[in-house]
Amino acid sequence: MGFKLFLLLENFLMLLPKEIRKSFFVLLANIAYYLSSRYRNIGFINLDFVFGGKLTQEEKKKIVKYSFKNLLLNFLHLMELRHISKEELSKKITIQNIEAVQKAHKEGRGVIYVTSHYCAWELGGASIGIFAEPIAAVYKKMKNKKYEEWTLESRERFGNSSLEKSNVIRPLIKLVKNKEASGILIDTAINKREGLEVEFMGKLVHQTSTPAYLARKFDAAIIPVTMKTDDEENYTLVFFDEIPMEKTDNEHSDILKATQLQADWLTKLITDEPKFWFWIHRRFKSSYPQIYKK
Repeated sequence: MGFKLFLLLENFLMLLPKEIRKSFFVLLANIAYYLSSRYRNIGFINLDFVFGGKLTQEEKKKIVKYSFKNLLLNFLHLMELRHISKEELSKKITIQNIEAVQKAHKEGRGVIYVTSHYCAWELGGASIGIFAEPIAAVYKKMKNKKYEEWTLESRERFGNSSLEKSNVIRPLIKLVKNKEASGILIDTAINKREGLEVEFMGKLVHQTSTPAYLARKFDAAIIPVTMKTDDEENYTLVFFDEIPMEKTDNEHSDILKATQLQADWLTKLITDEPKFWFWIHRRFKSSYPQIYKK
């Protein structure tokens, strides 16, 4: 019953003008900021941990509030992707540095897109599928199966597919062997068994080494990608230059170096404009669990 009501709400919201629909989600974000002390506190803890005393309390408040807003805007994008056309999307999205992707394919290589929970990540995933090539995106299983189906339907509407992360290595190997594309988030919290230790935002954390492992073994290109916006209406899908992947006699060193370069890319992205990153998740819990016990 609850999910049916949600679908009715979706249909009602999609009948409204875009401005009113967006205002509704922004209102929800403001309510969530004040009601969810747990996630609000996580945001402040992360900012204090990363930036120390470099930010004022007001600056931190603006960033944390925007994290709630950005999360709800991504939810709005998921909803709108179920109803919008490619032509409509092409009017609001600009593509930057697609040459990096074209170069990899011209060389006969598959592409592993590395990305993060930054800015409009839901819109970004769909846009890669529309304007570059279909991707198989790795995702974490959700507790609510009906919402998971709804989410995956939105993400896959324009040709993308989804791979649940618990058994993902074999499908990813098949993709890269076939010179096809995959998408992997590199900013989620993982335990020490699942990745390599790198420096991210000035802290030692564990990050997935899967992109580097696949790129080295199967000669694929690691291409970072993200969305950027100035007005939350028009977006730029930015493809960055390929992350160099060395192939020496020391496999571990090669993979670690490429994984660190991915962390460096994301660190710069966040440092340049921190408000767009998803600060209200416990990214540092595996290596620094004590900071969230305050």
